[in-house]
Amino acid sequence: MIWSATKVVLFVLIIALLALGAGWLLDTGGGIRIAAAGYEFTFGPLQAVILALLATGVIWLILRVVGFAVAILRFINGDETAITRYFDRNRIEKGYQAFSEGMSALAAGEPKLALSRAAKAERYLKKPELTTLLTAQAAEAAGDRRKATEAYKALLANPESRFIGIRGLIKQKLDEGDKETALKLAQKAFELKPRHQETQDLLLALQAESSDWSGARTTLGAKYQSGAIPRDVHRRRDAVLALQEAKTILDSESSVEAQEAAIQANRMSPDLVPAAAMAARSYIARGDSKNATRVLKKAWASQPHPDLAAAFAEIAPEETPAQRLKRFGTLTSQNPDNDETRMLLAELNLAAEDFPGARRALGDLPTRHPTRRSLAIMAAIERGEGADEAVVRGWLARTLTAPRGPQWVCDKCNSIHSNWTPICNNCGGFDTLSWREPNETTGPSATQSELLPLLVGEASPGRIDLAEDETEPPAKT
Repeated sequence: MIWSATKVVLFVLIIALLALGAGWLLDTGGGIRIAAAGYEFTFGPLQAVILALLATGVIWLILRVVGFAVAILRFINGDETAITRYFDRNRIEKGYQAFSEGMSALAAGEPKLALSRAAKAERYLKKPELTTLLTAQAAEAAGDRRKATEAYKALLANPESRFIGIRGLIKQKLDEGDKETALKLAQKAFELKPRHQETQDLLLALQAESSDWSGARTTLGAKYQSGAIPRDVHRRRDAVLALQEAKTILDSESSVEAQEAAIQANRMSPDLVPAAAMAARSYIARGDSKNATRVLKKAWASQPHPDLAAAFAEIAPEETPAQRLKRFGTLTSQNPDNDETRMLLAELNLAAEDFPGARRALGDLPTRHPTRRSLAIMAAIERGEGADEAVVRGWLARTLTAPRGPQWVCDKCNSIHSNWTPICNNCGGFDTLSWREPNETTGPSATQSELLPLLVGEASPGRIDLAEDETEPPAKT
């Protein structure tokens, strides 16, 4: 408010000063007399001031006209002038408007309109790092792969847009199924931006698919160094890659190198079942049963698994069933209540023909958690104890609709694998297989096999409880 009042006061003062000056000029005597070409002009003081102002304005206008004429001549000659700058501003505004319209059209799902706006923007802006990218994306959306490829290749010429061009070409090669070329391009993209997480993941996946385990371990190390994965995940996945590298060496019959690689993989991740099994077999090949036993016991304590039991059996392949049952006590003492441990003990007792011991080891597993394996073991126990054939067939019939039990299941797509692999055969996920029970639903089968127990006999009720009642003698064969 003070500033507004100040401006009003200043305006009044200026008007007052101008009025005083005009009055002073009118009161001043004399004037200006101009004689030219036989004419004489006399001007008073005020008239002289007005004439001087008009003359100054005319001179300024003449100078501006002359400057504009010179600018036109320079413009025609190709020099940069205010006129060229004006047209440049107009051209840039039109270019950015076309670029904005192209982006909006692409987002709205109108690729053909986006292509036309991209061409217009390129004509006005002369900035291929912007307009060529829009052209490539619009061409992809329109299904014009040839034009998109040309646009991405054009981006390679500019160092600032080279990485974008390579990424676009990688996507095109993957869509075409040319993974070999995509791998080479991904390696180039990784060299340009080694800390780019999406490029790291893509390169790692392509290297794993092409069985380049050494290169995949290098990429995984770069992911860890850039902070993309924590230390424990890095150790686990590095162990997975080292294990596959060991398998590759084993396939090439370099046994010593394979043994060392398998042992290294197990050291990096002792709970990785395939690594533990391979490391144990490497120790067995060296005649080092002590270290083989240590590796398998440690892995069994983390996760009981049939592959570990198979490797443990290979430590002493010539032993009798009774000797094997005794030796396996060091393994089954780890995780004794686990279902896998119970079934393993039952199978060992079956091999030693100790059927009551097998029943005790199995416990209530066939009723509490029936699986095909536990039911098959129960059928073998019944047969070994001399039960009726109908009872044995009843247990076997139940295996037709029973769950399969733990399997190698992909955590990403839930597909089941018969053997562990680092990459899911269905979805391509890396290190996504875990040993667990798949999501299964049981119900009537297409062949009505669930009616088979009614035809061949039912498992007699109460048979499993005999394992807890040792006063009742088992049936003899």
